[in-house]
Amino acid sequence: MRAEDQRPAQGATEAQNAIPSHFNKSLQEMRARTGLSLAALAQRTHYSKSSWERYLNGKSLPPRQAVSELCRLAGEPDGHLLSLREIAEDHWSRRATVHVPIPSLPPPPSNPPALSAPRRTMGKRRLLVALAAAYVLLVGAVALALMWLPTGQADRGEAPTSPLPYSTGPQCRKADCEGQDPIRLICGINPDSLTTLRTATGAWIELRHSRKCQAGWGRIWNSRIGDRLELTGGRVLHTARVNYKDDTEVFVYTAMAAAGPGTTLRACFIPAVPTADRECIEGRVSMQELASLAGRGSPPMGSLKASEGAE
Repeated sequence: MRAEDQRPAQGATEAQNAIPSHFNKSLQEMRARTGLSLAALAQRTHYSKSSWERYLNGKSLPPRQAVSELCRLAGEPDGHLLSLREIAEDHWSRRATVHVPIPSLPPPPSNPPALSAPRRTMGKRRLLVALAAAYVLLVGAVALALMWLPTGQADRGEAPTSPLPYSTGPQCRKADCEGQDPIRLICGINPDSLTTLRTATGAWIELRHSRKCQAGWGRIWNSRIGDRLELTGGRVLHTARVNYKDDTEVFVYTAMAAAGPGTTLRACFIPAVPTADRECIEGRVSMQELASLAGRGSPPMGSLKASEGAE
């Protein structure tokens, strides 16, 4: 088959090009569900901030382990996203394959002169040498292309962070959760929303509670650099601060406070804008309240951003 016969039709090419884009969009959506900035992802996974920047911007294909860790932080199964990754890897592999056309031989003359037996043998040898050289070039080109295919390994030269537990269940309960990260200890899967408030600056704050962990925390989004959120559930104060531009585009949350039935949690928003006032919300943890709130989550980030000017 000639090299030009291996080219896919125009429609097939467009469909193949859409596959990596769909995977990249799904990867970005999964990162948004974690509510973590790039720096926070680097702290909670085996991959650096620069690696996550390349993965989320489609500059390089993330390893399978990176996809699994991202899904775990988002509290979602990794099967669908790993399937999309396999499709994207297959597409990129085919796109990286190099086709080297075999050089065509000149057509024989219309009236070839009669050749003696020794000269015919020499001509056959030259033909075999030419074909062998073309074959070597083809094999070398394919080998070179394979060297540049994704290896599925973490980026070389980047030291991994401390290993994380891969258990699917909560890693703490009650007092053991005090001051701990709700995402890292897998308390952020299907939590209850105790109360939510849109502040005067447009930022949103929320009190969340995990019945399995018996702990609560606060989170903030649509925020500005310098905004703070303080959480109290007892004698300990936990504070979260919006430090980077990346933080303004995701959820920033406090550490957890132990919160069994009957505990009152309080979260206060301290805006970076000097002229804005401090705003607080409270939520009481009770079995009746948790039962009525089961399955009710906070409004999605997209709809909240769209409603800022509706009031």
